[in-house]
Amino acid sequence: MTAGEWDLDAKMRDFERDGFVIFENAIAPERVDAIKQALLRVEREQDFGFRDTDFEGRRTVRIYNLLVHGPEFWEIPVDPTALAFAERVLDEELQLSSLSSITLSPGQGAQPVHADDQLIPVPKPHQPFTLNCVWAITDFTEENGATRLVPGSHKASGMPEYDLECDTVPGVMPAGSLLFWHGSLWHAGGENRSNERRFAIANYYAAGFMRQQENQQLGVPLETARRFPRRLQQLCGYSVYRGLYGHVDNADPIAMLGDDEGQKLIWQRTPEEMFEAG
Repeated sequence: MTAGEWDLDAKMRDFERDGFVIFENAIAPERVDAIKQALLRVEREQDFGFRDTDFEGRRTVRIYNLLVHGPEFWEIPVDPTALAFAERVLDEELQLSSLSSITLSPGQGAQPVHADDQLIPVPKPHQPFTLNCVWAITDFTEENGATRLVPGSHKASGMPEYDLECDTVPGVMPAGSLLFWHGSLWHAGGENRSNERRFAIANYYAAGFMRQQENQQLGVPLETARRFPRRLQQLCGYSVYRGLYGHVDNADPIAMLGDDEGQKLIWQRTPEEMFEAG
């Protein structure tokens, strides 16, 4: 399905109630397979192995900064369905906070329950500052470690204690589906009790006023960023939030990538342009 075929109002109501929502079969099978093959290629070429912390998973392969590993990954953050819902939850000037893969191997245990924004020192509950969009590159089942979710926990006044035991529901979905959750939602990676690896992409967005989880201006070489689609360049931080935050020498930083001067800064706009910018 395309972005326009989803009832985003209904999806938003589910998201606001539960703190998460699933878009089933949002990505074409051939595209899902291409992403999986690209992940396997990067693993081989870079000799990535299991992580060395309990939280990241000692039988889990995580590949960070995916944008530098090939154009197969560039279209993920700007996917029309994913981006349309992310803009609805956050705003159109959102950023890509990080793009990584999470591959659970057989025998990977359950992750501790946590929230993605629990290190942000503001009172909770609050509006969504971040939004995770997990792409199922293989089926997500209870047996292979589907993400465990605590419905409604994004409305809690605090964060879960480490190793907290609580009731969860599994984010079961077929390959090619998208699972979105509010940055304050309590969740955890599941236990992989199957004989197969569970592949996923974590496409993590943040509001434009937030600091990104991955420093993409340093992590992505300029010559690579220049090849990105314009919208991806903006998501990586080559943009100005509200016409002010993130400028370089009084200019939109996207000018560093080419001849485009980008948007006017707030003090360069007429009153009418300021009003239109909201």
